[in-house]
Amino acid sequence: MTEIDLTTRVREVPDFPEPGVGFKDISPLLLDPEALQQAVGELANWTRERRADLVLGAEARGFWLGAAIAVEAGCGFVAARRPGKLPPQTISATYALEYGQNTLEVAADAIGGGARVVIHDDVLATGGTVEAIAGLVEQLGGTVVGVNFVIELSFLGGRSRLEAYDLFSLLTY
Repeated sequence: MTEIDLTTRVREVPDFPEPGVGFKDISPLLLDPEALQQAVGELANWTRERRADLVLGAEARGFWLGAAIAVEAGCGFVAARRPGKLPPQTISATYALEYGQNTLEVAADAIGGGARVVIHDDVLATGGTVEAIAGLVEQLGGTVVGVNFVIELSFLGGRSRLEAYDLFSLLTY
């Protein structure tokens, strides 16, 4: 298979979700089976190199590729969900976003002590989502061995907020 320039499979949607913002839409990448396979493969190889036991995907877009990465890397998958979506017992974290705040929960029994976890999300913006999720992983006794993204928006500075973690992004803008 010929390597695809994945930047050609990302479309920019101007003024979304608010005026002045250029939203990076990965829908074209998801629609192209070869680009999707390449993206999952690259993220899974990186995850496998970290000897991860689990991939944790952030709701909702982190689910899209997170589970596929886990299968390809030979790991289990854990979902970080919005409140009320997982059966009790959960632990939660509330954090700031570029446009407000959010809360995510993880099942309290999903991550055993010592589990090696890679956190996956589609976009690294300010880093708040992954920083909060990493805290949940550590609270449950797991170790964050890496964080990976399809897209990194470098101008928002999220990488500096996550400098304590091994970080990989397929594409950087």
